[in-house]
This record gives sequence, structure tokens and C-alpha cells, in this order.
Amino acid sequence: MTGIKGPAIFLAQFMADEAPFNRLDTIAQWAASLGYKGIQVPTSDSQFFDLKKAAESQAYCDDMRGICAEAGIEITELSTHLQGQLVAVHPAYDELFDNFAPTALAGNPKARTEWAVDQLKLAAKASQRLGLKAHATFSGALLWHLVYPWPQRPVGLVEQGFAELARRWRPILDAFDEAGVDLCYEIHPGEDLHDGASFERFLAAVDNHPRANILFDPSHFVLQQLDYLDFIDRYHDRIRMFHVKDAEFNPTGRAGVYGGYEDWVNRPGRFRSLGDGQVDFRSIFSKLTQYDFKGWAVLEWECCLKNSEQGAAEGAAFIKERMINRAARSFDDFAGGNTSEQRNRRILGLAD
Repeated sequence: MTGIKGPAIFLAQFMADEAPFNRLDTIAQWAASLGYKGIQVPTSDSQFFDLKKAAESQAYCDDMRGICAEAGIEITELSTHLQGQLVAVHPAYDELFDNFAPTALAGNPKARTEWAVDQLKLAAKASQRLGLKAHATFSGALLWHLVYPWPQRPVGLVEQGFAELARRWRPILDAFDEAGVDLCYEIHPGEDLHDGASFERFLAAVDNHPRANILFDPSHFVLQQLDYLDFIDRYHDRIRMFHVKDAEFNPTGRAGVYGGYEDWVNRPGRFRSLGDGQVDFRSIFSKLTQYDFKGWAVLEWECCLKNSEQGAAEGAAFIKERMINRAARSFDDFAGGNTSEQRNRRILGLAD
């Protein structure tokens, strides 16, 4: 069988106030009815999934797993995308990112960051209690406003920024190491870890920490015009999670990678439902199989055109069709014959 597991679905874009999307048990049943085998669970809404309780109570975690198992679903990973973003926030974004934290912390960046760090540490323990091996998050950003080198960046500024980012994340990485869980940063525009070069900087700054790993999502590479297949070749040993999300990039003489401040429908680079974009998923699944990726293939739906429920309904079959049952033996084994060192020496003309 293939090392890749799935199909699974990330619930962040589907959680809502109305049934069946307002409770873990009913949304698990909905996902299972569409053919999904796993769900990736956001942890930003305690009514949906109580992260603190999960970190403290094995009984709560057992209940959550049982609820999912009853629906024929398992929890693939937890997500702290919103909390991870708040580990590192440049002051220019303070007011916008206040929405990601409890209302009581608004206008208090120091308290907000302390809360975010605590949330990540809780997520490490909760993941351990749930028996999970990987966790999804964002890195946050101190340098994103400097992504284009104008005005000229002072010498040492980037290095200092990554040193500070590493200082904030190292205790969190250590907590995940203690829990036996890989912390997977989604490589994503808006984060200081947004491509291979920036991930390498961070990895060096945390001394190649074994828990500093990657959530691979090819849609963000399309929008940046990066080679996502070459990325797998370069960083496959750090890729521990996989979001199956599609995108397209159609530049014009009017707008390109930066998008001209247009909304999502009118940007040259935009996210699409699976199969409606330009991502070569057959090659991605082949690459990941080649490198023996053993994680989940998780649908993340974000589309500016198609309804979310249609995207979810189509996604399970799309992923299942592209999963590969890895060959157990070489296709030409039948022609090899028996061998020995002595026979090989004769073939090489080296026999005594």
C-alpha cells in the first residue's frame, strides 16, 4: 500500500454556526459521508475543540477520538495557524492580527504573544495525548514588510530578524520535541517562512532543530512562481504534512505576482478547487511516493469561484484517484535470475 494516507480534509474553511458544521461529531459524520478518512482540526474555537482541555485531559482526548471513530474518521493533525501567526507580529500588523486572539488581549501585543506561545505548547501536549505525529502552524513574520528590497535593507537586518524569530520558536520546538511531535510550518506568503530560502535561514538559526519541519502546500508556490516539484526534491526530508490545494497564475500586462491590490477573483494568482487550477498533482503524488512520504493528503479548500460544499464533495475522489499503491518489487525482477558474488565476477570477466 502507499505510504500516503487519505483522503482527509482541513476543517478551517468549513466550520460554521449552522449544522452540521458547528460540532465536531456532526462535521466528522459529514466528512465521512463524502468519502474522507481523516479530518485536520483547527484549535482556535474552544467550543469546537478545547485545546486547553485536550492538553490537560487524556479522557477528553479519548472522547474526541471516539467521536471521530464512531463516524469512521480519525483526527490527522491539529492546527494552530492563527496562534502561530501571533508568535511574531510586526507592529504594522498589530490591529489586524488582534482578531486572531481573545478580545481581552486587543491592543496588548506582549500579552498576545505570550498567549500564542502558550497555545503552541498546549498544542504539543494535546497532539501527544491524541497520538498524533505532526502539527500544522504558521511562523509569523517580523520581516514580511521588508520582502522587497526597497528601500535598501541595512546590513545584518535579515539575520537579526531570523535570530529573533528563532529565539521565540526554540522553546516551542523543544516542547514539541518533548512531546514527540513534528512542528510543521506552512510555507506561505505573509510569513517569514514563505519559500525554501527563508526556511533554510530559519533552520540554520534553530541549529537544524529536528522538529522544525514543513507543511507542503503547492498552491502557494504557484502564486509565487516557485518550482514546487524541485522544492520536494530539495526538502523532502523535512516535509511531514501535505495540503492538497489548487491554484492558478495568469499574469497580464496589468498585474502579476503582487496582484495590484485586487480582490481574489481578479488577481492573476488565485486559489481554486481541486482540478480547476494548474497544479500538477499527479507529479506531486509521484514525488512524495518516491521519497516515501507517510503523512496524510489533506484537502484544503479555498476557491474564489466554487462553493465550498461542492469543492469538498469533489475533493475526496480527486485525492483518492491520485494516491499511489507503491510497487512492492521491481517490474523486471522476473528477468533477473539468481545471483552470487562468484556469478557477478564471471559476468564482469573477473573469474579466476
